[in-house]
Amino acid sequence: MKILVINGPNLNMLGIREPGIYGKNTFADLLQLLADTAKAENLEVEQYQSNHEGDLVDKIQSAYGKVDGIVINPAAYTHTSVAILDALKAVSIPAVEVHISDVDAREPFRQISYAGMACVKTIKGHGLEGYREAILYLKERYGNRKCGM
Repeated sequence: MKILVINGPNLNMLGIREPGIYGKNTFADLLQLLADTAKAENLEVEQYQSNHEGDLVDKIQSAYGKVDGIVINPAAYTHTSVAILDALKAVSIPAVEVHISDVDAREPFRQISYAGMACVKTIKGHGLEGYREAILYLKERYGNRKCGM
């Protein structure tokens, strides 16, 4: 099973950016968690991060027929990007939305998730562990799925 993990803007700044909200773990820590999870679960996990909305849309589109699941943390684009929503809908790849913080306990504008409207599940407020939970969910629920089906 191949899973694509997509991270949006500012997630490359983990550990630096608002550690009171996002924790002290770094982006390198996240990459290690993804690699460890892939190895332990015998999965292929690709990670992609961009601060640019169009790049994220392009990456989602390029996953069509090539991956079995997507884990996505659109970050700030969660609350603004119909383009990411439309890309997720277009490819019809099972996707799990992840947020490191509990967005429900934050500012009112963070209550809206466009990307989440195209996801089969959302995991919020579990820190980096939310990524592992999302990968395990996709493996359990869609592990027998073949790319593009």
